[in-house]
Amino acid sequence: MVALPAGRFAMGSDRHYPEEAPARSVTVDAFAIDRHQVTNAQFAAFVAATGYVTLAERPLDPAHYAGLPSELLKPGSMVFRPTPGPVDLRDLSQWWAWTPGASWRRPEGPGSGLRGRKQHPVVHVAHQDAEAYARWRGHRLPSEAEWEYAARGGLDGAAYTWGDEQLPGGRRLAHWWSGRFPWRSTHPGGAMGPAPVGSYPANGYGLHDMAGNVWEWTSDWFAPADGRDAVPSCCAPDSARRDAEAASVDPRAPGPAVPRKVVKGGSWLCADEYCHRYRPAARRPQPIDTGMSHIGFRCAA
Repeated sequence: MVALPAGRFAMGSDRHYPEEAPARSVTVDAFAIDRHQVTNAQFAAFVAATGYVTLAERPLDPAHYAGLPSELLKPGSMVFRPTPGPVDLRDLSQWWAWTPGASWRRPEGPGSGLRGRKQHPVVHVAHQDAEAYARWRGHRLPSEAEWEYAARGGLDGAAYTWGDEQLPGGRRLAHWWSGRFPWRSTHPGGAMGPAPVGSYPANGYGLHDMAGNVWEWTSDWFAPADGRDAVPSCCAPDSARRDAEAASVDPRAPGPAVPRKVVKGGSWLCADEYCHRYRPAARRPQPIDTGMSHIGFRCAA
């Protein structure tokens, strides 16, 4: 972990997506935060020590999910599937698929595994899974303000974790989508997935992957900074948000009412023409019962 001093910073942004506004002055107490995202190896050690079973590995309760087809009640998670070619970017269902058998152990579903991925960030973890791991370590999840303060690395008000220039010296300093989303990747080797933690330079506080790679859970219920609705994105449906658990529910979402927490940082699926959210101020809502192949976490203390 890296220990950070108490401080005041400009949280949010008036220059990007509506849910990030307004930029405002926020103070945080001193705290510590993981140098990198929790890895598959670290999460495996937790599971081996405790026997913990993640939400994606448990069948859904039919009483709680009345009306869902039986195949959707099986253990599983949401997996990104590249499309054969260009698609309408307004329809998330073209590249996200509920996949029975997908979990942190099998990131793409049955037949996949963790070979060669021990240092990749763990994914397909729901909010309660991340909290359980943090408690096991004697830690917790960071608040949204703590996370953003840490991500900025001392560069108050900068657009990115490394400054205001997207590609300083032509260098890509975080793992976000390169190519044509969601069908063609020009990443070296055509890779589609998270990179090993620490693959990109640390920010000014010595923290890796505070932009891109995988979104990260925070402890905060999702609420707009100024009361306006969020705009649609690659990662979750939009809705008005409040600061209480019950009001964090999207009233327009089908099925049972599921509260949502803030996720931060963007992911390898952020494409510039579609989801410019690999920035400290970026924020999205995520239902607490849903893990995905681009959501992980790190701990704070």
